Amino acid sequence: MKLLFYRYGSICEPDIIEAFTRLSLTVEEVTEEIYNKNLTPSEGIEAVRSHLDAPGNSSRFAFVFTINFFPWLAELCNIYNIMYFSLIVDSPVMELYSNSIKLPCNRVFLFDRCLYNEFAPQNPDHVFHIPLATNIERNNRVIDTASSADKARFTSDISFIGSLYAEKCLYNKVKLPPYEEGFANGLIEAQLNVYGYNFIEECLTDSFVKTFLENAPGHYDFPENSRHEYKALVAQQYISVKVAEQERIRALTMLSNDFNVDLYTGSNTSAMPRIHNRGFAKSLTEMPLIFNRSKINLNITAKSIRSGLSLRIFDILGCGGFLLTNYQSELSEWFEIGVDLETYSSMEELHDKCAYYLSHDSQREAIARSGYEKVCKYHSYDTRLLQMMDLATQV
Repeated sequence: MKLLFYRYGSICEPDIIEAFTRLSLTVEEVTEEIYNKNLTPSEGIEAVRSHLDAPGNSSRFAFVFTINFFPWLAELCNIYNIMYFSLIVDSPVMELYSNSIKLPCNRVFLFDRCLYNEFAPQNPDHVFHIPLATNIERNNRVIDTASSADKARFTSDISFIGSLYAEKCLYNKVKLPPYEEGFANGLIEAQLNVYGYNFIEECLTDSFVKTFLENAPGHYDFPENSRHEYKALVAQQYISVKVAEQERIRALTMLSNDFNVDLYTGSNTSAMPRIHNRGFAKSLTEMPLIFNRSKINLNITAKSIRSGLSLRIFDILGCGGFLLTNYQSELSEWFEIGVDLETYSSMEELHDKCAYYLSHDSQREAIARSGYEKVCKYHSYDTRLLQMMDLATQV
């Protein structure tokens, strides 16, 4: 069986290609967008058509696959009568509001149940809810072949990998009138105190959204052939990201006052003098070691991921790392809290659990083992891709 993989440079792509290959599928890649970030949809169409129209034509491909959703590619696949698999790994993905999601060729896989509940009605039986996964084999290769020096270099008490969001938080560029600014700031502070439920969008009025976007330079405009969900835009691309920025800065600052915290980031940490900024970590060759060698791996999920589990959760557990993550409502669907991983629902609980697990090695290590075993059994990319292909062919 052969598939066509349209790539744009997502860090997930090499792992998924490797898993497809292990499953004895042949992968043909379209890579133009990796090297040309200004590639237009028409140029993308021509690149894909050159593969679909090659000798043997599109019947030689079982399906076309992408990370996230490309409306123009859905339209093209519909013309060629070939299934289009899109695995959504981010939130928000504004392209999902395109009317192209309704096409019968689509097989859209959403990792967040809130996203599923929102988009499944647009194409019943062609939109699925499924968790993300990790590449167990690559993780093991990196960890097993690491030198003693590298293992020592990436050993931490508490580590966090990721942006603080301050440098890419669009909310910070918006200058609101006093009343709207006060409302937004109050909403941010309220959401910071609630875990497992994102209520931002339902609190926004049409008049607030209108004023907000009038003061948001260069904001995203929905294309004509799409649903114009501007409340979702403001809630997910702006306010939720600001909440995530504040949670990460406050949590890491608080922990660094009492513990040794290693932060792998390109963000500016000059206002956090006690944090150990270790710079960027290489996704494929260094992150697995960091996850494996850290006593506590923090995951602070972006608030725009409203209920689902981020890729980071599976990657940490799939490296045998102990995970302490913010509570998400879908966690208990896939893992046993306190057995496979640990959660926090307040800054105080985060602090207390860091203190506890740093001083209880055997419990921490047992939880890490259980989480690793659970991911190996149920959440490898090999398993997930088989599940996706099974769901797709039942339509």
